[in-house]
Amino acid sequence: MTSDAAQPSRVRGSYAKGVARRQEILDRAIEVFAARGSDRTSLRAIAQEVGVTHAALAHYFGSLEELLVEVYRESARQLGADDPIRPDMTPVEIMTKSARVNREVPGLVQLYSTLVAAALEEGHPAAREFAGERFAALRRDLAERVRGNQLTGRIRADVDPELVAALVIAASDGLQTQWLLDPLVEQDAALSLLNELLAGPDRA
Repeated sequence: MTSDAAQPSRVRGSYAKGVARRQEILDRAIEVFAARGSDRTSLRAIAQEVGVTHAALAHYFGSLEELLVEVYRESARQLGADDPIRPDMTPVEIMTKSARVNREVPGLVQLYSTLVAAALEEGHPAAREFAGERFAALRRDLAERVRGNQLTGRIRADVDPELVAALVIAASDGLQTQWLLDPLVEQDAALSLLNELLAGPDRA
């Protein structure tokens, strides 16, 4: 007979194993998508590539769209942890750094573009929630960084932080899309020009 005290421990152990298994599947899925992108395919086909059963993938992620969202979120978290952002960097410098990292994982860049495109269509709630939350958080965080850069003279004081944040995101995402279509597009040079246009008088 199992004691009541043993039950919580067993539940915690089972939960921890589930979390570890989900992370293991997610890490493998990131490798797959980094290599081949997010071609429209079935959850069953992806399960085969990842090396798990369709039932396991459906259990942990529910749908193909939810899996794509989690793959992008986790890959972005891992890439960010490897090269943290310095406090003094401008929004454009952050996006330039991100673009350089992304060039090493074109499949994940294509995955991001797929999710944003899906968010504009009906019937894609996971993608819409992901894109809406991401853009809102980015605008908020970059606008706050602009304010800090304005105080130190790195960004001109006569521009609206929220509008700068929206502009930087649009420029970064637009250049990234162009690069997917034409690898010769000079993302760094274009972003560097934007950084110069936004620079404070002491740095212009």
